[in-house]
Amino acid sequence: MPDVVIQVANLGKKFRRGVRPSYSRFSELLTGTAHAGARWVRDRALSLVSRGNGHEASLDDNEFWALKDVSFEVKRGEVLGIIGRNGAGKSTLLKLLSRITKPTTGEIRLRGRVGSLLEVGTGFHPELTGRENIYLNGTVLGMRKREVDRRFDEIVDFAEIEQFLDTPVKHYSSGMYMRLAFAVAGHLEPEILVVDEVLAVGDAEFQKKCLGKMSEVAKGGRTVLFVSHNLAAIHAMCHSVLLLTRGRVACAGGADESIAHYVRMSAGMSTTRLADRTDRTGSGAVRFTAVEVLAGSNERANVVPNNAPFTLRLRYQNTLGRDLRFVLVAVGIDDEHGVRVTQLNSDVCGCSLKTVPAAAEAFDIHVKRLPLAAGRYGLTLWCSVNGEIADWLTAEVECLHVFDGGFFRRGRQPLAGQGRLLVEHRFSCCASRS
Repeated sequence: MPDVVIQVANLGKKFRRGVRPSYSRFSELLTGTAHAGARWVRDRALSLVSRGNGHEASLDDNEFWALKDVSFEVKRGEVLGIIGRNGAGKSTLLKLLSRITKPTTGEIRLRGRVGSLLEVGTGFHPELTGRENIYLNGTVLGMRKREVDRRFDEIVDFAEIEQFLDTPVKHYSSGMYMRLAFAVAGHLEPEILVVDEVLAVGDAEFQKKCLGKMSEVAKGGRTVLFVSHNLAAIHAMCHSVLLLTRGRVACAGGADESIAHYVRMSAGMSTTRLADRTDRTGSGAVRFTAVEVLAGSNERANVVPNNAPFTLRLRYQNTLGRDLRFVLVAVGIDDEHGVRVTQLNSDVCGCSLKTVPAAAEAFDIHVKRLPLAAGRYGLTLWCSVNGEIADWLTAEVECLHVFDGGFFRRGRQPLAGQGRLLVEHRFSCCASRS
């Protein structure tokens, strides 16, 4: 399997509570992080194997499995997304792949040098300037001085810190730290790039630049492992997605499948349990039972681009057992703070639902494109029959992750914090008339 560059089989990692990791190299103590050890092994043979001890010891009261029975493969040029809640084992997996720590059980085979960016500011010394830290961080990441020299201007330009280049980094903001760290790691040339949640810091424009750099790395035939809580970024970047929960693989497949699984799991219920929700009001003539987001060729997904059509399918039960008269349906779309962004309303759009056959089981809402900035949005449901509220759920019943699909065609959007609504517009110049 020459195209497979990462093979993980039955991987497990056991930790003891209350015990801090020990570092064995002076460079690790110097930088205050174990990450330097991972860079050191990059210059060894291109085919590397890490194995556990081959047996499972029983756990005592102070031990726990951070990872258990994890297996997957990644091919050359693929971008694998890794998602899951905090504590699911994502960072532990990346540290094992970066060879910062050894597995307890199982085996890892890597074919190629590994470059890792696991934490913001890895390898930085607070008393050194940005210029000095570029060289220090480059060394930690496995770059030779002449490589840094050759890429120095490109790194500085990417990091956007030229005016602070000779300022000690202890005076940098977390965003400046992140930009500099990613700039160095992004201009490295490993066969495998491991990135852990670097987009948690930084403005929207720089996040987009980071995603573009990772995409460029993948298109160059290298492999990227990308951990993020930004599901829209995961969907836009990744060929496949690994979902971890409590240290085990909950789902491994396409981005749509794994993200939808994660969203349902995060909501604490599957879509079929909507019928069991008790936080609802209304006569019960209609009871919503499920919400499905259909994109592309009617494939289920909770992630949609803001420049392409998709369908919201609202499944329901008609408890009256007969045709419904004068039906109104609405879906509220709220931002992450619970603020109403817009509403999809059958009455407002002029859709006549004067008679709904008893045999019908769902309302379909066809959206041409959703003019919203990338992010997470919650959906609420409302329905009335013959002027009386039938079912109304004011708390979130489903979430919708929107990513930038090129709404403005030039690949740009307003900066974060400048509103959620995207409005098509244009500019022109005019001369004043006397």
